[in-house]
Amino acid sequence: MNKTAKTVWLGALLLTSQFTFAQQPITPSVDTPGDRPATTPKPSAEKNELKFNLNESGSHFFKATFLNQAWLQFNQNNPGSTVIGVPKDNAFSIGLRRTRIQMFGQLSDHVFLYFQFGMNNFNYLNGGFNQTASSQRKIQAFFHDAVGEYLVFRNKNYLNIGAGLTIVNGLSRFSAPSVGTIMTMDVPVFAQATVDQTDQFSRKLSLYARGQVGHLDYRVAISDPFPIQTNGSALPVYGPNSIFALKGHTKQFQGLLMWQFFDKEAHQAPGYNTGTYLGAKKVFNLEAGFITQKNAMVRVDAPGDTTYQNMNLWSIASFLDMPLNREKGTALNAYLGYFHTDYGTNYLRFNGAMNPASDIVTAQRPGALGGTQGNAFPMFGTGSVVYGQFGYLLKRDLFGPGNGTLMPYVQAQIATYQRVTSTLGVYNVGVNYLIKGHNGKLTLDYQNRPYYEPSTGTSQISSGGRRGQLILQYQVFI
Repeated sequence: MNKTAKTVWLGALLLTSQFTFAQQPITPSVDTPGDRPATTPKPSAEKNELKFNLNESGSHFFKATFLNQAWLQFNQNNPGSTVIGVPKDNAFSIGLRRTRIQMFGQLSDHVFLYFQFGMNNFNYLNGGFNQTASSQRKIQAFFHDAVGEYLVFRNKNYLNIGAGLTIVNGLSRFSAPSVGTIMTMDVPVFAQATVDQTDQFSRKLSLYARGQVGHLDYRVAISDPFPIQTNGSALPVYGPNSIFALKGHTKQFQGLLMWQFFDKEAHQAPGYNTGTYLGAKKVFNLEAGFITQKNAMVRVDAPGDTTYQNMNLWSIASFLDMPLNREKGTALNAYLGYFHTDYGTNYLRFNGAMNPASDIVTAQRPGALGGTQGNAFPMFGTGSVVYGQFGYLLKRDLFGPGNGTLMPYVQAQIATYQRVTSTLGVYNVGVNYLIKGHNGKLTLDYQNRPYYEPSTGTSQISSGGRRGQLILQYQVFI
């Protein structure tokens, strides 16, 4: 061995020895059964988050969260539904409603960064049975949010200015929900008014300002909507019923004001609103919001007779989430809101979350609307909607220490749309088994909804009956 090789070998040996001794425990040796440490270390408190502090006080930090919502879904299909070409009255499916990763942090007194990455509605249909591209099941994940925010006032939320891809939204608290903390099994999706039409799963490229001044929580935004041609679905057809415009490009303006009577709500993640605090906060809010966009919609009554219309949406609502008995851990959650939804003359769109049916046999339902298979119902339309929910959190450790508790709930969406001949009512009843709060919970939910048939000789539709759906969800969140 030459001199150089000997020198390298000796240096490596010294480094290895130093590293080995540095890793040795400081407690006495326990090599023999009789040996015990001089003192037994106290068990550390269990952490409930993945957070890395960037300074000693923890005011500057970076954090990651992970969410997975698995669904077992049994659905009574709308008439004429098929599952991969075979007519099916019922369908059972297994899927992932949401799988998300959040990464965010306060990098300095004035700089905040937020990312969210994940996928949604992943079942055996892989996001679209009729898609022609190969390997559809492998292209579901995408960036939901990518936002940079500047806090104008140090350590104060009076004014935060942000820009990027974001869910900051003007219509209501449920237009930008924190899906890991919702009380019901699913959010009222109609409140995400343009979801996957002119946005990316409710997110838009936006410039916004938000903040909290006294009891007032506010957010205002100007958004750059995506053209309907890029949403991955077949283009809507021109006709007397309003559709999203295929020509032109205008900006969207929105704002939401909330008056917080008691505790201030969390204001960290841009735009997101907590579903329930499980009695940890005393919250009562009144809110009002709007979204408006010039010439967002279009209809054609006759050849050469094209009319562009504005999209105007607004809502007013109240939200209550507060403890009843802090000693027992019981709490209430309630929401009641009115939504005015003007998408232009006779606009109507069907939707069904995690739809378990792939198509509909139009021969069995002459003149049937596209997209009405499975569990779909007229979720979005020009008209008005009343939405309400109520839940009751039972006492802490209902099943014994560390074994969790229950939170039953009811929710209702009642709508009057121009193209629907009667009032639409969708009703859910369910119960959460909170194994470890929102970090680990099972939710059993039953939904009763109407299905619809075209009315002969008109553009309206009428109810043909009702169908049910039963879902078991398992959520894991950290």
